[in-house]
Amino acid sequence: MTDTQDQQLDNYRLIRQLGAGSFGKVYLGEHTHEHTPAAVKLLQARLTPEDLKQFINEASATFRLQHPNIVRLLDFGISKDGTPFLAMAYAPNGTLRQRHPKGTQVPLPTIVSYVRQVASALQYAHDERLIHRDVKPENILLGPNHEVWLSDFGIATIARSTSSQSEEKMTGTIPYMSPEQIQRRPRPASDQYSLGVVVYEWLCGECPFHGSFSEIASKHLLVPPPPLREKVPAILPGVEQIVMKALAKDPKQRFDSGLAFARALEQASHIAPPPQVLPPPQIRPFSQRGISRRTVVLGLAGLAAAGAGIALFAAFLSSSHFVSNTSTPTPPPLGMLLYTYRGHSTFVNAVAWSPDSRRIASGSDDKTIQVWDAADGGHVYTYKGHIDLVEAVAWSPDSKRIASGGFDKTVQVWDAGDGGHVFTYNGHIDYVEAVVWSPDSRRIASGSNDKTIQVWDAANGDHVYTYRRHSDVVDTVAWSPDGKRIASGGFDKTVQVWDAANGDHIFTYNGHIDLVEAVAWSPDSRRIASGSNDKTVQVWDAANGDHVYTYRRHSGVVDTVAWSPDGKRIVSGDVDGILQVWDAANGDHVYTYRRHSSEVKAVAWSPDDRRIASGSFDTTVQVWGAG
Repeated sequence: MTDTQDQQLDNYRLIRQLGAGSFGKVYLGEHTHEHTPAAVKLLQARLTPEDLKQFINEASATFRLQHPNIVRLLDFGISKDGTPFLAMAYAPNGTLRQRHPKGTQVPLPTIVSYVRQVASALQYAHDERLIHRDVKPENILLGPNHEVWLSDFGIATIARSTSSQSEEKMTGTIPYMSPEQIQRRPRPASDQYSLGVVVYEWLCGECPFHGSFSEIASKHLLVPPPPLREKVPAILPGVEQIVMKALAKDPKQRFDSGLAFARALEQASHIAPPPQVLPPPQIRPFSQRGISRRTVVLGLAGLAAAGAGIALFAAFLSSSHFVSNTSTPTPPPLGMLLYTYRGHSTFVNAVAWSPDSRRIASGSDDKTIQVWDAADGGHVYTYKGHIDLVEAVAWSPDSKRIASGGFDKTVQVWDAGDGGHVFTYNGHIDYVEAVVWSPDSRRIASGSNDKTIQVWDAANGDHVYTYRRHSDVVDTVAWSPDGKRIASGGFDKTVQVWDAANGDHIFTYNGHIDLVEAVAWSPDSRRIASGSNDKTVQVWDAANGDHVYTYRRHSGVVDTVAWSPDGKRIVSGDVDGILQVWDAANGDHVYTYRRHSSEVKAVAWSPDDRRIASGSFDTTVQVWGAG
């Protein structure tokens, strides 16, 4: 296709050229019907019938990737004149090569943030049995909110399958290629090596190896990277060691995964990640809140004596040059940020762990519940059954189902494995603010702005009874771990404890002087912690309401409270974006977590007691070490 600018390509109008590479040109495009922007890449190739089949296969494989740190492939096809194209989500803030030109040294906190996000994307792809094989700054984009998007999964293979690529056209990639990739034996660890080269470059301003294609390839195979301390004398020794481990010639000597590399780098840096760059604040109406891919296979077409080189490579691997393999601390240290989930487009209101601690479900004002891998944030699926804000999410103790409630006045029950809808409970006449399962997974209790808590059969939605003693909005509901009682709190400033079997009132706790936002039982069902707009968390006897102590270190409204599974600690989050961890026995302060930039609306302790997930109005869920 010639003179492409201002031309129509399938459903896209091409506006202006954004860049060009060895495989083709990239244009800013606009969808002619939806009027949404896209980055449209035209590949410089003509397709034979066999090429067409390969192109479709590779593009289809790329199309299925859905992860917050992977640029979305929106469409692909063949133009009328036979030019293959791909339409991808437009990254308005450019690439990290543009943000940090060659020769630039990037601050370590920024590197840690980038690596964490790229590693999460790579882990997701590896779990999908895909290897990127072209990790470099040019393929790392910045999305609308300056989040990292890894780009060009499969572009190299798609392009290579449609035309014969010369060695010279690959010189932009060879500085980042692993030894095994050069030898046509790529594996997931190859992406870690490439990311290690990128980190090396960001730290000192240049890649470890320079020269012609053949010279660089030979060095990747045979020569240790120059020590970073020679280029950056002030570098932390631990950081250099981590990077050199990622750059080990033998893939088995690298970290077990890219995520392990990212976590080790963060730990070695001894720093907190940089503040997020967030979208403009979103104002929630008062009426809605009670209050407050694939393969780059390169030959060494110009590298002489390849057999001898491989032999030398093998001899080199037998040396004692490599750093010994180490594992990430288990459990992670208290407060250590493991990763940030950025799949939601607006406020996160609810977070729930699966009983086996392997997945997390989060509910948002974007009307979705997203289910994702608790190890790395890899997206699993999105439940879109609600037509309004989602306020509450709860995972059944038997792991089979999830229940979610929101401003559409419904509670929806669905399959936890695949998001398949099971049934909808329509008993409430106003917003649903809280949902909780009985410990035996047989019943569900839901609290609402209609001032009631309704208890119903979790198998079919049959109503069992309604608790009506609150005089205002019910904002929080918790079922005791022993299954015998339910505690509910709300805008009437009380927490009421009642019989879970029949709804009989047992007693009312009146210790708060403002709205009650959160209630949590101790694992032994003996105590209750309640958080309030009065800026306190109060701990009291679940048998009779006797006050035990008050935690007063929050400076703002306390929105959420969770008790650790071992019963030893409590975590609470507030409207200032602060989470505090403290001793459940006496209220002694243990740790303050400050990485959120807006109100913390939800917090949940993993059932394995190792991690904490916190959801915020900053649109993120952060998963961090529980110590």
